[in-house]
Amino acid sequence: MGYNIGNVGPAADVLAQAYDVRLGAVGLLATALFVTHLVMQIPGGRLVDRYGARLLGICALAIIAVGNLLALIVESFGLGVAGRLVAGIGTGIGFVAGSDYVRGTVGTASAQGFYGAAGVGGGGLAIALVPLAIPGLDWRAPYVTALVFALAVLVCLPLAPRDRPAGERRPESARVPAADLVRDRRLYPLAMAHTASFGLSVIVGVWAVSLLKHDGYGRSLAGAVGALALLGGIVTRPLEGRLLQHRPEAAIRLVGISMFAGAAGTVLLLLDLPLAVRVAGAAMLGLAAGIPFAPAFVGAQATRPDAPGAAIGFINSCATFLIVVGTPLVGLTFGLTGHGRLGFVAIAALWALAFIAVRPSQLAVLRTAPDRTRRRQGDPGR
Repeated sequence: MGYNIGNVGPAADVLAQAYDVRLGAVGLLATALFVTHLVMQIPGGRLVDRYGARLLGICALAIIAVGNLLALIVESFGLGVAGRLVAGIGTGIGFVAGSDYVRGTVGTASAQGFYGAAGVGGGGLAIALVPLAIPGLDWRAPYVTALVFALAVLVCLPLAPRDRPAGERRPESARVPAADLVRDRRLYPLAMAHTASFGLSVIVGVWAVSLLKHDGYGRSLAGAVGALALLGGIVTRPLEGRLLQHRPEAAIRLVGISMFAGAAGTVLLLLDLPLAVRVAGAAMLGLAAGIPFAPAFVGAQATRPDAPGAAIGFINSCATFLIVVGTPLVGLTFGLTGHGRLGFVAIAALWALAFIAVRPSQLAVLRTAPDRTRRRQGDPGR
């Protein structure tokens, strides 16, 4: 799922040339995926609650494969957008399904962190691999590589353990109105933390390669540096999950600190400083972005045990909305003075606002959430 998040940005200039559009228009390819990803968050969560995470995960991967095949039919910007819209349906359902599968099988905060690491690692892998595939595949590189990964996982997923006994349904979750989740203010601090970390790091991942290339770095080097904005979460998402499971108070404090670190890392990345400083900035941003993942999703599931999948969908829909709006806006700043730096300044400012807004007192549910996940462990069919 995560691979499709980061596969377009590293090939932005190649796609712009192939489709004969401006560089900023390529941001619409990222936006298209996140539009349908956003639309499917709460509905996808309700489907997962009703029919099970493994079944919906299989369906999601098949949809992602179809979307990438559609984009490969012909060298057309319109078909590229259409393919991304279809793929976004799959990523929207699949993201929720993966998190709920972890809850229904292992059920710990640490496991949620490892799931998050795999997801963000896919996006970072795309940023690193797509530039290497462009010499052989040209504009097809983002779609061919995403198709290969989707099919590889699709073949394996039916062999995974069931997340609940065959035939079991949870119709009670289908009766929870979406408006009830939107009105639940307990979810908002969790949504804000996830929106800042995941949403902003994805936008940086989409445009970091173009920013660095403009400053004179080669495509492969720019891809490697930009990938750090997402790959850092491989380290911190599981570590924060483990910390939340064993030391909730420390984990809560770390969420706030991560907001400040994300702002600082973005500033170091955008400034025309020596490469080592910009690498450090990208790494700091990536590490910070991984910290709020497990708290956000464990907290959402603990807050709404009546509809955990739909609660996950709501939390992620907030981050997705930011990506839908922010990605093309940052893309437009590449036509202004500074070639994208103004957009990155705005990203740093949003990180700083999140640092002010997300207070430990608003994350009180996390003090008891690890105990609840431990009590669920060993009951995968619940």
